[in-house]
Amino acid sequence: MKHHQYNPNFKFVVEPQSFDKYTDRETLQYCLGAAMYMPGFKDFAPKILSNAMPGLTTIVLCFEDACPEDRVLEAEENVHRLLDTVTTAVEEGALSPDKVPLIFVRIRNLAQFKHFGEGLTKHQVKSLCGINFPKFNAENGYEYYAYLLDLNERFGEIIYGMPIIEDPEVAYKESRMQELIGIKKILDKYHDLVLQVRVGGTDFSSVFGVRRGVDYSIYDIMTVRECLADIVNVCGRNNDYVISGPVWEYFRAPKELMFEELPKHGLEDYLMKRIPIVNNEIDGLLREVILDKANGFVGRTVIHPTHVKFVNALMAVTKEEYDDACMILGTSGGVVKGSGANKMNEVKPHTNWARKVINRAKAFGVIENEGAYVKLFAVNE
Repeated sequence: MKHHQYNPNFKFVVEPQSFDKYTDRETLQYCLGAAMYMPGFKDFAPKILSNAMPGLTTIVLCFEDACPEDRVLEAEENVHRLLDTVTTAVEEGALSPDKVPLIFVRIRNLAQFKHFGEGLTKHQVKSLCGINFPKFNAENGYEYYAYLLDLNERFGEIIYGMPIIEDPEVAYKESRMQELIGIKKILDKYHDLVLQVRVGGTDFSSVFGVRRGVDYSIYDIMTVRECLADIVNVCGRNNDYVISGPVWEYFRAPKELMFEELPKHGLEDYLMKRIPIVNNEIDGLLREVILDKANGFVGRTVIHPTHVKFVNALMAVTKEEYDDACMILGTSGGVVKGSGANKMNEVKPHTNWARKVINRAKAFGVIENEGAYVKLFAVNE
C-alpha cells in the first residue's frame, strides 16, 4: 500500500514509501493517515478487490457505534469472510499485496472481542492489521491487551491494538490525570503492540453537551481542547506514541476538483483567513488538519470517503520542513540557520520534531511547497 495513489502522476520531491501490516512498527505507526470507519456488516471486499478507492489506505470495520447490537453477530461473520476473501485473493495472485489497505476492527467490549477472536483463523489474521479498543481506560485496558497478546501468540502473527481514549473519566478534570497516567502504564507494558493512540472528540463533546459547527474547529471547544492537550501531554512526550486526530463530522462531496486557477499563496494562508478553497465542509476539515499538525497529531479518523485524500495530502511534508529536519538530525548540536534562511534550527530542542517530520515524509512523501498541497488533492478519483 502507498499513499496518494488517486493521483499517480503527481511529482514528489521524495516519493512516499510502500507499507503493509508487516512494515516495522516505528514506521508503520505514521502510515495510517485517514482511517475510514464503516459498519462491520457492510461487505467492503468487492471494493478492495477492484481497488475502487485507490486513495484509501486504512479501514476500520466497526462492531460498536456504527453497528446496531442486533447485527453484531452478522458483522462478525462478515468480517471473517472479508479477511478470508482478501487473504485468498492475495495468495492466488488475484490481488496485489500493494492494493490491500490496513484493515482494523473496532470491537464493542471485551466479551465481544473474545467472541470475535475465537472465530479468527491464521488465514484471516494475515489480512488483519489490528483491533481498535473503544472507551479505553485504566480498568479495561489490561484485559484488552492481555487477550490481544494471546491472539498474537496463538497465531504467530502481528495484530496491533489501538486504544481510543474517549472515556468520561478522561473528560472529567478531577479524574483525568490519574486516568491518563493509568492508561500510559498499560501502553508502556504492551508498547510493541500499540500502533497508535486514537482520541474521541465526539464522545468528549457529548459529555458536555456541545458540538462544533462547520465553521469551528475542535480546538475551539474549550473543554474538549483541554482533554486533547492532556492526552498529548501524557502519551506524546518524546514521541512515545503516535496520536491521531478526532473525526470531522461534516461532508459535502465537491462537484469538481480540477481548479481553473490554483491558489497563488500558501494553503494555510487561505484557510486561516477563511478564503474559500473547496467548500465549507472540506475547508473546515483542512483547517482542522492544519491545527492537528501544529499540535502533534498524525492522521485522523474519517467517516466519509471524500475526506480521505484531503487528510492524507496535508500529511505530506514540504521540502523546507524536510530539509530542516535533515539538517537538524545531521548536526551534532548548536544552532543553524534554517534551509529557507527564515528561521532558527536549534538542534537539541527541535530533534523530536525533526524525527516526526522524517517519519511523516516516509509515509506521505515530500512536496515542493505549500502550494503543492492543492495540486496533490485537486484531482477527481
